[in-house]
Amino acid sequence: MAIPGWATMNQAARDAAYNNNLAVKNSAELIERRNAAAAAFRKAHPAGLDVPYGSAPRQKWDLFAARDAAAPCLVFIHGGYWQRNTREDFAHLAEGVMAHGWSAAMVGYTLAPDVTLEALVGEISQSLDWLGQNGAKHRLAGGSVVVSGWSAGGHLAAMTLSHPRVTAGLAISGVFELAPIRETYLDEKLRLTDDEVATLSPLRLPVVQKPMAIAYGTNELPALVTDSRDLHARRSAAGAPGPLLPIPGTDHFSILEELHRSDGALVAAARALIG
Repeated sequence: MAIPGWATMNQAARDAAYNNNLAVKNSAELIERRNAAAAAFRKAHPAGLDVPYGSAPRQKWDLFAARDAAAPCLVFIHGGYWQRNTREDFAHLAEGVMAHGWSAAMVGYTLAPDVTLEALVGEISQSLDWLGQNGAKHRLAGGSVVVSGWSAGGHLAAMTLSHPRVTAGLAISGVFELAPIRETYLDEKLRLTDDEVATLSPLRLPVVQKPMAIAYGTNELPALVTDSRDLHARRSAAGAPGPLLPIPGTDHFSILEELHRSDGALVAAARALIG
């Protein structure tokens, strides 16, 4: 388990170990600010919004193309413990890499409990299939593709690093071991099975030999910090490239500013992955 003493913790302590909204006292303010910035960005960039990659309502992209269709493309997978949030609320994060001539693609997916986690991971692979086949029609993803994600999206980025269209990965504040999740309030909607814990926990899977940066805020919950450190250690032991990036002074929500700003540490990390 990710946290020392997990076996003797009561339910409230286990739930708190993964409750980022509770841990960050001004989380509501940060979320409101994020959503407003994303709405303003989408309003200013309407051309590539709501592009479907499948038939389900949430199976859509927001595509922000660079001038050069062959420019690198950052795919961003939103978080929300696989059961909340939308791609629309993170659109402004495209600004950071776009300032350097990149494209950005924000992907949506069906949320639990409407699908299993296994099916949800499959949707991200489906979206990347679509991007490989149709990106050129939308003037993006002709060059390197960096799959990135935050929180649950960090888990999904790690799970899809092996996709043939993906060049490298950037996992931000991710969850990489699912066993503890099964013993928290989060499992009410996820309903994780033994098989899903075994086959969808990146810390239990063969290491993918592609570059991946693994980032976390130094003020994150210990469980997420431990997962990030453990995954990087496992990858390093297998000779897989990519840095571990503790971002000083950031928490689970403020860390995203490092992807939003053109001079942010996560923007620099994404660029270095394909440099």
